[in-house]
Amino acid sequence: MKTEHFGEHFMLDGYGGNERKLNDKKLVLDCINGLVKKLGMNKLAEPVILSAPDNSKKDPGGWSAFVVIAESHISIHTFPKRGFISADAYTCKNGIDTDLIKDCLIDTFDLKDIETNFVKRGTKYPPNNIY
Repeated sequence: MKTEHFGEHFMLDGYGGNERKLNDKKLVLDCINGLVKKLGMNKLAEPVILSAPDNSKKDPGGWSAFVVIAESHISIHTFPKRGFISADAYTCKNGIDTDLIKDCLIDTFDLKDIETNFVKRGTKYPPNNIY
């Protein structure tokens, strides 16, 4: 019987964050690089960070950072004017340290409240090659 799953996907939405910190490009990059290191992941390329403009709807703009890791990816999207952050860590490793990620994001961006979701991915992932 197969007991492992392919990977894990941790998602965090944070509220009431510090506007200045959420709008700090270097801080967002330092955070994503720090998460890669603290989680023992391996970057396949340097993170990409882009300024997302105000779309005059529900998105007032902010930073979107993404890093591809050998184990999958980590992303951070900030919305400084709303004090909001949306972050994902997806890995093929089992046993991701969700508390480490949560604490890092709360501390870095002074989040006042959070929502989290955790999904086991690939629960039917074949234990051996099928082709």
